[in-house]
Amino acid sequence: MIQTPFLAVDGIVEIYSDTGNFEGIVLIERLNTPKGLALPGGFVDIGESVETAVEREMKEEISLDVTRKSLLGVYSDPTRDSRFHCVSIVFICKASGTPIGADDAKEAFVYRLDDIPYEKLVFDHAQILRDYCTRKQN
Repeated sequence: MIQTPFLAVDGIVEIYSDTGNFEGIVLIERLNTPKGLALPGGFVDIGESVETAVEREMKEEISLDVTRKSLLGVYSDPTRDSRFHCVSIVFICKASGTPIGADDAKEAFVYRLDDIPYEKLVFDHAQILRDYCTRKQN
């Protein structure tokens, strides 16, 4: 039997006010191990596109409908997830409203970019957010 890495999606969800002002990004407190803060996301289902998966996962974990803006990148370091080899496709998305943690998210928070607690992030999400911030500055 062929073995391949697990395939996941993560969303950097930019929250905008009703007047269109950028307020910050959503991070979740994970309900399951590894415990800590993370980008919302999850696994792609069989028969599902990664684009559909990220929209579904955002709705399930932070209770918001999102619009995909762009692809940030593909993160595939075999050691990025201590549980198993997992490849994540990371999308930048936008939404409005208040995120509410659900499903695998214990809670959901909006962080200004200057206030991201990098030391509390699990997996390789600190690197992903550094890549995002670098791209946003350019």
